[in-house]
Amino acid sequence: MPKITILPHADICPEGAEIDAKKGVSICRNLLDHDIEIEHACELSCACTTCHVIVRRGFETLNPSDEDEDDLLDKAWGLTPQSRLSCQAIVDDADLLIEIPKYSINQIKEGHG
Repeated sequence: MPKITILPHADICPEGAEIDAKKGVSICRNLLDHDIEIEHACELSCACTTCHVIVRRGFETLNPSDEDEDDLLDKAWGLTPQSRLSCQAIVDDADLLIEIPKYSINQIKEGHG
């Protein structure tokens, strides 16, 4: 079973985490299923950039991004060559190391009052 290691993020995952991931499932869904509340304003439909992650290790093992994802990523804060929308990046057999950027373009966080 592949593992996803999440680097520390002050708001979402202050201590960092390592989770057992399900192959064939998006990074975002894997994080949410392990109570790591990454932003996902469009409900995983590839319509925003709030679930942007940087895949520091294992990037090449993910499914390729499509044109819609690439167009949206151009709007993401802190874009790097290893950036993906976590709702579109499907986990394979390899372990992943991801960083959740400090900021997103989301003005209002879902579920926060």
